[in-house]
Amino acid sequence: MSDAVSKWLQASPYSDRLGAQLEALSESEARLRLPYKDENSNPGQVLHGGVAASMIALAGQAVGRKVLGKEAGPWHTAALQVSYLAAAKASAILAVGRLLRRGKSLCFVEVDVQTEDGKPIAHGSVLIRGRFSEPDATLPRSRGDDGAGDPGPMGPHIGRVPFIQRLGMTVEHMTDAHSRIAMPRIAANLDADGNICEGATLALLDTTGAMAAWAHSGPGPYKASTPGMQAQILGPAGDADLVGFGRSLQRDGEMFWSEVEVARKSDQALVARGTVVYRIVVPG
Repeated sequence: MSDAVSKWLQASPYSDRLGAQLEALSESEARLRLPYKDENSNPGQVLHGGVAASMIALAGQAVGRKVLGKEAGPWHTAALQVSYLAAAKASAILAVGRLLRRGKSLCFVEVDVQTEDGKPIAHGSVLIRGRFSEPDATLPRSRGDDGAGDPGPMGPHIGRVPFIQRLGMTVEHMTDAHSRIAMPRIAANLDADGNICEGATLALLDTTGAMAAWAHSGPGPYKASTPGMQAQILGPAGDADLVGFGRSLQRDGEMFWSEVEVARKSDQALVARGTVVYRIVVPG
């Protein structure tokens, strides 16, 4: 099964373009390495939060696929919690997933992400589910938004961020504490099965929540980061374009809480949902 997991990563255009490399895999642990690439970064060569979330999901899936076995497929990340501990600047990172508990169809995995010199970057808790060849569930519909199309003063510039540009994300709306971000089904966003990769879905969720916070605060000479993200993936994204709908629910000083829904653009079937905690501070 180690070979199968390695082949899955190599056959996934998203993880291959990301640069994820499986270094070790056992019944209890997976170790993945990600070399530094400018295209995985925010301005200033800082790793994008969606990349760290992607590595956590990939490490969790690697453990789940290994432990549950081939007959358990297809797999998906039913739930994921990420705490972002520090920034990784122009540095390769390691993601180490460790099995906490295995059930019949579920695996609970914790993942630590760090730089090669041991600096902690992020910590994740992942719930991997094996469907054992069951057909895909019928997905509920997203609530969507009111269809407004004002990208605001920041929207036109967001697509220039290297990682966001690589995924083809476009800001369709970004005002009054709301955001709507579109992400196309392009080859670089796909998994080995032809569906949009969970990592790309999580990156869209992270970005949509962050942009809702910026739409709440407005632009300025600020420093910003994502301290935490919680997400559930309800089912495969399929082969359709995706759209993220974000709404900043609460602002408490420098802290923002945004709820996000990610849906297929064609029929608004709800693929993923979650909450992004974002921090925007004025440099002192």
